[in-house]
Amino acid sequence: MLNLISDVSGLLVGNAHDENLLSGVTALIFEEPATASIAIHGGAPGVRDGALLEPDMTVEKIDALVLSGGSAFGLDAPGGVQGFMREQGRGFTVGEARIPIVPGAILFDLINGGDKNWGRKPPYWELGYAAAAAAAKGFSIGSIGAGFGATTANLRGGLGSASARTSAGFVVGALVAVNAIGSATIGDGPHFWAAPYERDGEFGGLGLPAGFTAADLALQLKGAPAPPKLENTTIAVVATDAALSKAQAKRLAVIAHDGMARALRPSHAAMDGDLIFAAATGRAAREASLPDQIEIGALAADCLARAIARAIYSADAATGAGSKPGWRQRFINQNVRHTS
Repeated sequence: MLNLISDVSGLLVGNAHDENLLSGVTALIFEEPATASIAIHGGAPGVRDGALLEPDMTVEKIDALVLSGGSAFGLDAPGGVQGFMREQGRGFTVGEARIPIVPGAILFDLINGGDKNWGRKPPYWELGYAAAAAAAKGFSIGSIGAGFGATTANLRGGLGSASARTSAGFVVGALVAVNAIGSATIGDGPHFWAAPYERDGEFGGLGLPAGFTAADLALQLKGAPAPPKLENTTIAVVATDAALSKAQAKRLAVIAHDGMARALRPSHAAMDGDLIFAAATGRAAREASLPDQIEIGALAADCLARAIARAIYSADAATGAGSKPGWRQRFINQNVRHTS
């Protein structure tokens, strides 16, 4: 187990970003078409081909999923992934035509200090193609791909991932680009809201603070104390090797949103596009019973909370005039009091 979503059999992940643009793309490629659905809980989402993921829609399986920076301009990124997949002979067959099915979602990173003066053609199609071409089992997290230009209220955001195995042996994983209006850490300290779900010190092993003050629980919003910057979004994928129907994948996406709420304060706000794709590769050796599905959902939420903290913990030092400091840059030299 790599503690990555790619521990789920049948999927690969690739990343591409532009340092001057201060933005990027993450592509999740299914080695075979996979069942998927979506749950959107933020008030201002940006999605391509999201409607076809609803359980009552005709297309049953997809070829890839895309997370991208660039706000609405980033919706070009699935086109680049689609172009790569078409070259591989992948896609939904309609007569003699093959159409790769590649839904995607975007986050807002247009005012993070990067050079967005790209002229007539946004760069996200090419970044999408490059991300798909780079897809592999192993990949980096932190300041990479769709998380490269991401920020939170107090720290640099990033790309995170985590995985787990259920008691019956099903593998579950999460992949997330964290660009939240709020904070993944508690108050002014280094501790993560997701601390109860941490495994093997994967984001510092700090636990929770010894106690909570009013300042710890005060809301932190991006841009405060000036008027907050409301354009944000945390976008994620959860996946399992269990065989699920689209309706079951929809329920998995809904349950997984618990992990976002556990790791970010606040989440699902009016101008957030917070959403989760859920996918099932169906490569597990046995059928998932209803109790199995409940455990898969619970672990997907845990994995997402862990992945969010790992994204922040792994982020690099500040890049560009508008970027926030990385977690390590801000806290690595502090004496941190662990939970007793």
